[in-house]
Amino acid sequence: MERKIIVPGETIIIGDEFLPGNGTRREGKDIVASRYGLVDISERLVRVIPLSGTYIPRRGNTIIGRVIDINFSGWMIDFNGPQNGFITLSEFPGYVNKEEMRDRLDFGDMVVAKIFGSGGKSVDLTLKMRGLGKLDDGMIINVNPNKVPRVIGKEGSMVSQIKELTGCEVVVGQNGLVWIKGKKIDDEVKAKKIIEYICENSFIDGLTEKVKEFAEELK
Repeated sequence: MERKIIVPGETIIIGDEFLPGNGTRREGKDIVASRYGLVDISERLVRVIPLSGTYIPRRGNTIIGRVIDINFSGWMIDFNGPQNGFITLSEFPGYVNKEEMRDRLDFGDMVVAKIFGSGGKSVDLTLKMRGLGKLDDGMIINVNPNKVPRVIGKEGSMVSQIKELTGCEVVVGQNGLVWIKGKKIDDEVKAKKIIEYICENSFIDGLTEKVKEFAEELK
């Protein structure tokens, strides 16, 4: 079915074969929306992607953040969440001498990290996985965290298209921060405009083709 905007209490689909996911609930044979957003049905799973709201840290999420403090045990990271994140020395790749911590990550440095624990006063982050680490140069932009699934696309299809259309490296944090790095500033600006277009038109069907047409207009 086409993706459409749904309101709380509205029936999305009828049938025992479907399973309620995030933002939905079952009422008899009906699956009903419990939040305002965009309907997404993948095989049997029905969910609602919210169109507004703040980022809630979840284990396994990839986020982008900025180093705001350094102490003897690690780095404090601001990632626009309800709490700050923390990278301990043990979650940094390789051995780090405490006297050389600022050589590895300094105040103001941007990093892409993964959440492996959430609770208490901070969110536990790691850099010990492929694709994680310090982000050098490039451009950081903010998008609504709830639009991130559309920017990424199914199995990364949309972000792959952005890379192909612009020639830029693109990393999308599920907290709504996006890193763009191109060979030229014009390429980065183009990628930024495409991402903004996706966010503004996240509710429309056939967005992939629309993005291609929009990218052509930018030439």
